[in-house]
Amino acid sequence: MKHARTSRQPQTGIALLLTIMCSIGIVSCSSSNEPAPTPPPTGTAGAEESVGERLFLETRFAQAFKASLDHGGDINDPNSGDRALDMVETLGSPIGPGPFKGLSMNCRACHLVDDVLDAPGGGMRTYADFARRSPLPARADGKTVAVRNSPPLVNSALDRPDGVLFHFDAEFNSMEELVAATFTGRNFGWLPGERAQAIAHIARVVRSDDGTGDLAKEFDGTPFQVLFGGTDASIPEEFRLTAKFRVAVDSASDQQVFDAVVKVVAAYVNGLLFSQTEDGGVPIRSPFDVFLEVNGFPQAPDSNESPLGYSRRLLELVKARESAGTLQFVTSNPNRTDGQFQFHTQPFSFGRQELAGLKMFLTEPAALPASPTELATGTIGNCIACHAAPNFTDFKAHNTGTTQKEYDAISGHGSGAFMNLAIPSLDSRTADDLPATEQHPTASERFRAVPSSGTTLTDLGLWNVFANPDMPTPQSKIRTILCDEEQPCSTSQRELLDRALARFKTPGLRDLGHSAPFMHNGQFDTLDEILEFYREMSDLTRKGTLRNGAAQLRGIALREHDIAPLAAFLKALNEDYQ
Repeated sequence: MKHARTSRQPQTGIALLLTIMCSIGIVSCSSSNEPAPTPPPTGTAGAEESVGERLFLETRFAQAFKASLDHGGDINDPNSGDRALDMVETLGSPIGPGPFKGLSMNCRACHLVDDVLDAPGGGMRTYADFARRSPLPARADGKTVAVRNSPPLVNSALDRPDGVLFHFDAEFNSMEELVAATFTGRNFGWLPGERAQAIAHIARVVRSDDGTGDLAKEFDGTPFQVLFGGTDASIPEEFRLTAKFRVAVDSASDQQVFDAVVKVVAAYVNGLLFSQTEDGGVPIRSPFDVFLEVNGFPQAPDSNESPLGYSRRLLELVKARESAGTLQFVTSNPNRTDGQFQFHTQPFSFGRQELAGLKMFLTEPAALPASPTELATGTIGNCIACHAAPNFTDFKAHNTGTTQKEYDAISGHGSGAFMNLAIPSLDSRTADDLPATEQHPTASERFRAVPSSGTTLTDLGLWNVFANPDMPTPQSKIRTILCDEEQPCSTSQRELLDRALARFKTPGLRDLGHSAPFMHNGQFDTLDEILEFYREMSDLTRKGTLRNGAAQLRGIALREHDIAPLAAFLKALNEDYQ
C-alpha cells in the first residue's frame, strides 16, 4: 500500500530577478507595491497519515542501525545488515530475500501487507506477519523471537465501550503508548533499560535526515525536519502536517521530537480500517456483508442496541426469512468485474453451508453449561458470547485454554502440568516474576516467555500486567474487564489477579484468511484446528480441568460435523483489504 506521490517543483529565480530590477530602477521598490505577507499554511487534514506511513516504514530507528552508526555508518544510508530481516518467516519455507533485507527493523517487517504478495508461501496480509512468533534482532539476551506473533493492525483501534487497550495482554492504554514502547523496545532491538538511548537515537535520525534515501524519495524526498515544521512551501499538500502534529525539530528536545514521531505513526495506524460505508461506518466487502445487504438485514446495531442484542436479533431475522423461503444467497463479488476475490483463492459466496455456520455462530445454549441434550445435538457455537457482530469481538479478555494446551504439549510436561504449575499470588509475586521494564530491566519474565522443555516458562497474559506497578495506565480498564458484569466491583485485587491468569484479548474475526497462523502464539494453522480446539477446551471447562477457563466455553455444544459449516462462515468474513 502506497499513497500517490507528488513530485516537488524546483524553485524559480523570479524573486532574485525582481530584487535586481528594483536596485537598478527598472521597477519600483516602494513598499506599497510589496505583496502582503502570506500567512503560514494551516496544513492538510489527513497529512499525518501520509507522513505516518513513511515513519512506519522507516528502518533507521532500530538499535541495529545505531550500532552501524557507531561503527562509522552514514546516517542517510539505511543499510545495516541486520540478519533478522534477511528472510520472512512463514509456516513453510522462509521467504527470501525479505522486503527489508540488508536494513534494520521497522514496523512493516512484522506488520506486512502486499510486501510478499507474489512470493511462494507469501500472500496478502492485514498488517500481520506469517510467523508463529515474530523474529527479533539479535542482542546479548540471546532472544531470537518474540513471545507472541504480530496481531493484525486493521481495525485494531476501533472504539470500544470501556476504552481502548492494546496488545494481547492489554499492556497499553493508547495507540501512542504502544507505538512508543515498540520504537524503544525489544522488537526494535532495544533491551530493557535502553529507552533513553532509543529516544536520543530516533531524534538524531529525524534531525539528520536529508531526504536522499530511497524511502524518502518514495515520499517526495522532503527531509523530516522540514516535514515536521509543516510550513515550508516545498512540502507537497498531502504531507503538510497541521499544527497539532508539528514540532520545531532543530530546537525541540529529544523527547519532544520522539513524541511527535509517535503521534504521527499512531494516527496512521488508527486509520487502518476494513472497507466501510462513508456515512455509517458499516462494513461492506465480505460475502457476509453482501449477504446482509442483498437480504435487507440490518448491518449494524441500532443506536441503543448492544452488539450482543444485535446478534440475537439477526439470528431471528435470518431464521424467519429462511422459513419463508425468501433468503437470497451470494454467488459473486459486486465490487469486482470478475465477481471474485482479488487476494483470496476461495469463491466469493455465501450459500447454504455458510448460512448453517452463521446460525451456529449466533446460537446460544438455554443456560450455562450446555445441557446433555444440547451437547448430544450440537449446532451451538455460543460464539457471540465473545465475538458479537458486526466487529466480532467483545473487546475483553478471556482464557480459552491456549496457554494450557501449549504448556501441556511440551515434551516432559504432559496433561495436567499447567494445572499444577506453581504461580505466585498477589502477596508472593515479585518484580522478578514479571516482564522486564525500565524500572526492573533484569526481571526474569518467566511468566511472559516462550515455554520450553525442562523449564516452567509460560505466558500468563493479563496476569503479567494487572496490578503491575510498572504498568499503571491500563489498570482501571483491565479491572473493569476482570470484574465482568459486577458493577460496582467489590472483588479484591488478589482475587482479580487470579481471574487474570492466562487471559488474552479477544481478537476480531474479519479477514482471518490474511492473518494465519492463529492465536497469540501461532498455535494453529487452520480454522478447522481452532474449532476443534474450542470443542476440546469446552469439554475441559465443563469437567473443571481447564485452569481458570472462561465460563463462556461451557456453552459450546458442537459435534464433529459442525466444524465444516462454521469454518465456511468464518471464511465468509474474509475480504480484500487494500
